[in-house]
Amino acid sequence: MQFYFLSDQHLIGLLLCTFCHFIRVSGIGQVIWAVNSGGEAHTDIHGIKYQRDMLTTGIPSDYGRGLEIRRVAPQDKILYQTERYDVNTFGYNIPLSGDGDYVLVLKFCEVWFAAQNQKVFDVHVNEVHKVIEDLDIYSKAGRAIAHDEYIPFSIKNGKIRVGGESSPISNKVKVEFIKGSQDNPKINAIFLMKGTIDDVPKLPQIPTMEPPPKPVVEEPTEEDEDEEPKKPKHTSGPKVMDPYASEDASTMLLPILVAIAAFIPLVFCLCKL
Repeated sequence: MQFYFLSDQHLIGLLLCTFCHFIRVSGIGQVIWAVNSGGEAHTDIHGIKYQRDMLTTGIPSDYGRGLEIRRVAPQDKILYQTERYDVNTFGYNIPLSGDGDYVLVLKFCEVWFAAQNQKVFDVHVNEVHKVIEDLDIYSKAGRAIAHDEYIPFSIKNGKIRVGGESSPISNKVKVEFIKGSQDNPKINAIFLMKGTIDDVPKLPQIPTMEPPPKPVVEEPTEEDEDEEPKKPKHTSGPKVMDPYASEDASTMLLPILVAIAAFIPLVFCLCKL
């Protein structure tokens, strides 16, 4: 039998890696259950382990793999590229872990439609609580952009309390995606965490598109108004004589010619006398 001894440097490095991994996973609360809907098992950057989707109802799809999903770390895009949808209402039964505060995190991404009001549906918890009404993923985030919904609730003495309402519950909570009149309900991934919303890792803010700057129009000053418009240094085409110059000269000689014409016959008549 062979024994391998680690040097102090390697031992310290191993302990640091283990400690960092513990801090990374434990810093987000206790994850009870997680699934990558319509896809394979995946561990995200926060250490959350999503199981392979084994649900038998609904239709799995990986159409989103052909899109570049934004607002999420590259290694976690798969959580928003695969999905499960159905032409009817469908859902998951999620195990609980005793009394306490919980947060249900629902991950969505619109990978098909490119306009609002194309896919709209509700989400119910424990069959009787409508926790999301008229969810329009495109309207919330746009196309190929990750979007999360957070559903806080509490369990105490066999009852679930969510959104100011309560109802009896067993050891599982059911989340349902309700078929509406506008296309089919869907879900990309889910995880249930014991804790509060402050313990949930959040997506970054959606970047906003700033409007293009307006062109700057300079207003004329008083000095500009007083100045006469400058003539161009060079005119286009050859120089042309003024057409009114000859007209003015002929107009001036006309009375003189009329007077001479009237005077000649008078002189002729006087000579005969």
